[in-house]
Amino acid sequence: MKTLAIYNLKGGVGKTAAAVNLAYLASQYGWKTLLWDLDAQAGATWYLGLEPGVQNSIKKLARGKRDWKDSVRETAWPRLSCLPADFENRNLDQYLRKAEHPAFQVRRLLKDFQSEFDLVVLDCPPSFSTVTENLFHAADVIAVPLIPSHLSIRSYEQMVRFLETEKIRRVKLYPFLSMVDNRRKQHRDAGLALRSEIPNLLTTPIPYAAAVEAMGRHRAPLPATQPRARATTAFEQLWLEIAEKLHRQG
Repeated sequence: MKTLAIYNLKGGVGKTAAAVNLAYLASQYGWKTLLWDLDAQAGATWYLGLEPGVQNSIKKLARGKRDWKDSVRETAWPRLSCLPADFENRNLDQYLRKAEHPAFQVRRLLKDFQSEFDLVVLDCPPSFSTVTENLFHAADVIAVPLIPSHLSIRSYEQMVRFLETEKIRRVKLYPFLSMVDNRRKQHRDAGLALRSEIPNLLTTPIPYAAAVEAMGRHRAPLPATQPRARATTAFEQLWLEIAEKLHRQG
């Protein structure tokens, strides 16, 4: 089983849309996939047509007193399941801190899914916290959506420094350009600059598109409702890049 986290310290960069669409595409390519919505805002849960809330309390689950598998829900699409967000996720950080080896709790919990799924996609809240540290230890690959802007780039640099400071070498970071508007000179120039500055930047940019914004109205992944959209093609190319990175992780 592989674990893919979609994360950026900065919000508003297309993180949740990417998590949902990549999880959906993985399932379409034959990976039995679980999308774990760790964000209290429950955007990924909503996009998949589900309602937030888990069968047992987050507190009991985080402390190992309940089985996470009881809270997994099927979606409308084959091979794609969801562990929904819960508003109580806002307290997940403090629950994890009270557990034994708090930075490794998510990694431990994921072991319960190894026999059932090929891939777990983590939609992570935009913050630096114990939850964040958990995903750094749990994920095989972290895909980082970057808007071509200085603030977005700065947040990525903070991630890199954190991993170096904490000597976390297991996980691999792969940023990708997100919400790109090539009509804007700033986006064009910043995109070119980033390709020379970040050697591990994935080659596929995700365009800023009304079709992606419409996911909330349809409550479905973009490829399921608009398979011929330009953004759908971009997400599929991005998934193929990420799948190759996941396979490399052995």
